[in-house]
Amino acid sequence: MKKKWLLAMLVFLLALSTALAGCGKSEETSGEKNNDQEKSAQSTLVYGRGGDSVSLDPAVVTDGESLKVTKNIFDTLLDYNDGDTSIQPALATEWEISPDGLTYTFKLRQGVKFHDGTDFNAEAVVFNFERWANGNADTFPYYGSMFGGYKNDESHVIKEVKAVDEYTVQFVLKRPQAPFLKNIAMTPFAIASPAAIEKYGDKFGENPVGTGPFVFKEWKRNERIVLEKNENYWLEGYPKLKQLIFVSIPDNSARLNALLKGEIDLMEDLNPADLKQIEGNKDFKIFKRPSMNVGYVGLTATRGPLKNKLVRQALNHAVDKQAIIDAFYAGQAEPAKNPLPPSIPGYNDEIQDYPFDLEKAKQLLAEAGYPNGFEMELWAMPVPRPYMPDGQKVAEAIQANFEKIGVKAKIVTYEWATYLDKAAKGEADAFLLGWTGDNGDADNFLYALLDKDSIGSNNYTYYSNDELHKILVEAQTISDENKRIELYKKAQEIIKEDAPWIPLVHSTPLLAGKANIEGFNPHPTGSDKFTKVEFK
Repeated sequence: MKKKWLLAMLVFLLALSTALAGCGKSEETSGEKNNDQEKSAQSTLVYGRGGDSVSLDPAVVTDGESLKVTKNIFDTLLDYNDGDTSIQPALATEWEISPDGLTYTFKLRQGVKFHDGTDFNAEAVVFNFERWANGNADTFPYYGSMFGGYKNDESHVIKEVKAVDEYTVQFVLKRPQAPFLKNIAMTPFAIASPAAIEKYGDKFGENPVGTGPFVFKEWKRNERIVLEKNENYWLEGYPKLKQLIFVSIPDNSARLNALLKGEIDLMEDLNPADLKQIEGNKDFKIFKRPSMNVGYVGLTATRGPLKNKLVRQALNHAVDKQAIIDAFYAGQAEPAKNPLPPSIPGYNDEIQDYPFDLEKAKQLLAEAGYPNGFEMELWAMPVPRPYMPDGQKVAEAIQANFEKIGVKAKIVTYEWATYLDKAAKGEADAFLLGWTGDNGDADNFLYALLDKDSIGSNNYTYYSNDELHKILVEAQTISDENKRIELYKKAQEIIKEDAPWIPLVHSTPLLAGKANIEGFNPHPTGSDKFTKVEFK
């Protein structure tokens, strides 16, 4: 009897042990399944970039690092299509243009709330445009560049913005402006909460409130900006992500390492030399942003020897653009000869670039009265940009070129926000910078960057030419696209002769990210909306 009892106990314990082992295996398997589910349901995207934002009020900035974040917090009246700069509805659902091109009437989307719970309506639109129009180049630089100045300026394009009813707003212009619709789709003209602007005042840039797909949560300077899903976004079913985090990693190689280690999900400004490394890794993929940019050396036309256009022409002859591209772009760029890229209608391909010719450069310097050269500063950007992966190295290459014609260039740099502020005030001799087109129109390059109306905002060279100004304003005013193109081609001839820039490159910006990212299509403007991005 005892033996039978012992035998039964042994059988029971063996069965229990097997069951427990089975449970243990089941829990482990269940854990693996949960991990897989978590991976497939990843809802936070961490985006690695080269620099921090200056402000999160899109109306007060001109830098891409600020605008790419605010693009996701705010909406504009109109927006661009996912892959180009053609116009689509956003906060405005439809619009009418009067036959004379002077009156634009917009029907607004109803039921939209700002992130603070206040209503979006026509009065909010009027409030924002009045705020910008009553500013100046220091407060709202983009507004002046795109709309001919400010309220009391004779050149100001907008005569009046008025609320016709709660969801209808009307713009009355002083003169027709051909790119008007594309202009108001630009991120700097996103509609902000009037209540939040009044509440936060000068601190609104640190407490942004819009109607966009993501809500501002946190900003740790030079570290990260955290955005969270707008649960009440007007586009039903979006955004897909629950959280979007922008982290600042200034060094391109360090940013790539962070991607490879899984610390970030997506990165910009991949060094062209690292392209093959990512292409050979099944866990990652390359995203190429359509090229709509220019990297350049600005030559401030109000400073020292640079006042003389012969000097500016000489410096153009002294730069070996192809050598710079070979050294720093690994084939992902082409030499620039105009201020706008070939993809923009109106590009003048008949213009001949200044050839790399040191003897010609020396001859022009001698004609200008500087046979032995001169000394000046050359400012180098402290952060990588899509059009210039490494500003310091490019500056060093240009410095070496200038040395060969007797021009001693001292390389200077500042923290990014300071760099932009001081350059905008005309304090640099020569400076490295660039531009990614905002709306796909030649006006956004030539008028915004080189017209006298834009001095103090986006015309950092302080270059002014009355003939050019007349041409650019006429090109804004007429609607015939073929005539506009001819005017822009003529404008580029004037700019080439006066040489306020050394146009360097048009690049193809490279981004890299995890292979399971879906719905991300880098936009030509450089500002990406993450509304439709998700992990598969």
